[in-house]
Amino acid sequence: MSNWKNCWPLFYGEWGFTDSRGVYRLSDALWLDKVLKKRQGSAVSLGAILLWIANRLDLPLVPVIFPTQLILRIESLEGEMWLINPFNGETLDEHTLEVWLKGNISPVAELFNEDLDEADNAEVIRKLLDTLKSSLMEERQMELALRVSEALLQFNPEDPYEIRDRGLIYAQLECEHVALTD
Repeated sequence: MSNWKNCWPLFYGEWGFTDSRGVYRLSDALWLDKVLKKRQGSAVSLGAILLWIANRLDLPLVPVIFPTQLILRIESLEGEMWLINPFNGETLDEHTLEVWLKGNISPVAELFNEDLDEADNAEVIRKLLDTLKSSLMEERQMELALRVSEALLQFNPEDPYEIRDRGLIYAQLECEHVALTD
């Protein structure tokens, strides 16, 4: 953890990375080129950048697809574990995670050990793409949303929810004949 304690002031302080507060379009907080340029991003985009840095520096940072957002996990050789919020670099405790679950999922939601399991790279990319697709649909950028949906279907061509979303996008693009097949 000591190496990481030096990285947080650099990433969030000197380099000025921060959450997407004030960003008009959520997609602007997800496109990595824009995040790198403006230094504002979402949990998943900032987390992806931090994961890349960790990989380059050979630091033990791993992604966790928590039910509410991407979080980062650091484990020491002694078995200690820290959970990090990619928005600001703050350490998360069990109470905070439970509050997130209860506020975003259900008042009776509980925190389970598997909620903190390491995600693989494909899961992180899917999370980023899924969030991007949703934001593009909300922003009515349907052509781009369709391209993202097609990329998501490369991971699992039989995903019924993604097929449904693609059909909704086709319908918004007034391609009803194609939408009906989805």
